[in-house]
Amino acid sequence: MTRPTFFVEEDKILSNLFEEGLENLHLYKPGASPMFSERLLTLLEDEYHNRITVHGHFYLKEEFHLRGIHIDDAHTEPPVGYKGNLSRTCHAIEELKEAKRHSNYVFLHSIFDSQTNADEKSSFTRQELERAAADGLIDKKVYALGGMNIDNVREMKALGFGGVVICGDLWNRFNIHNEIDYKELLNHFVRLKKTLD
Repeated sequence: MTRPTFFVEEDKILSNLFEEGLENLHLYKPGASPMFSERLLTLLEDEYHNRITVHGHFYLKEEFHLRGIHIDDAHTEPPVGYKGNLSRTCHAIEELKEAKRHSNYVFLHSIFDSQTNADEKSSFTRQELERAAADGLIDKKVYALGGMNIDNVREMKALGFGGVVICGDLWNRFNIHNEIDYKELLNHFVRLKKTLD
């Protein structure tokens, strides 16, 4: 998932992440003008657009031939007449069953304390997650979101999650205010990918 704010080197970093095998980028820029998302998308090669899922400003999906749209809760209806990939965020285990029925995949938030937002704390105990996995609620259509890092992604895979959403563990390795070398961020992405493969 992208940082919630735009920054100068973003298009270059994203292009490099795609080259390193990033399969699905969630373009998440809450509260930002769609003009800035359009600008970022025009800076990325067209070949990467079908690997991008957009949060909000859903018209961008058609305009740039993106992978799909993401709704940030379990209940909001997609735009009328929308056809295509749809994902959404669930904030409770009880929401998973119904949300999975109408989505290609869902995020379960917040698994661990956020690394980017100190106010976002873990919402589930290990026992609750194990019970949800045993009940078949956590499966390949559910991605773990919140506090994901290289130390806990294997644990999520073992619980049966279909994937993990990486944000802070990656973006915290590049200071947007005073760095231009993003090699450490790319190297960390490669290590994460190997851990998950």
